[in-house]
Amino acid sequence: ASSTIKKLLSKIGIDPLIIRRAAIAAYEAEINIVIHSNGGAISININPSFIQIIAEDKGPGIDNIELAMQDGYSTAPDWIREMGFGAGMGLSNMKKCSDCFNIDTEKGKYTKVTMK
Repeated sequence: ASSTIKKLLSKIGIDPLIIRRAAIAAYEAEINIVIHSNGGAISININPSFIQIIAEDKGPGIDNIELAMQDGYSTAPDWIREMGFGAGMGLSNMKKCSDCFNIDTEKGKYTKVTMK
């Protein structure tokens, strides 16, 4: 998803800095969906005044959003960390690459991250 978003935004002439921020946010969301859920989707809305990325998954939800937002906090299993992922920076990086950031989650059902 992140590479598709990057190509699409480049094709329509979006500023490279904005493309980089959107691609990083989408990549982090993509990795979280793969690591923590049973599937999901990433969508992008492109408007003249903003770009919105929505990442939704069918996963365990987030127990404590405040804790999950802390740099370095991770619930990724050891085998994921051994591969170099799961460093606990995903949500934090998504927020850093967004002007507006929101998490909606329900334990045992889903997580939805909206970034603008």
